[in-house]
Amino acid sequence: MMNTIKVVAGVFAGVAVGVLAGILFAPAKGSSTRRRIIHLGEEYRDELKEKIEDLVESISEKYEGSKKSVLSSLSK
Repeated sequence: MMNTIKVVAGVFAGVAVGVLAGILFAPAKGSSTRRRIIHLGEEYRDELKEKIEDLVESISEKYEGSKKSVLSSLSK
């Protein structure tokens, strides 16, 4: 589970660095570039927040399932 999280985080960081480098080296005005960077940062933040919420929900569901399984086996 932790390896998967590390891989996803690494891929996400690599994509973010690549996009940022592409924007910084693109021929555009500084103010336009800063707006694009801010916009992309907000998009990545929202995506990351959604993925973390999904992960927390998945872990909670697995925990509850395991908890019910243990409790039912103890009550037998």
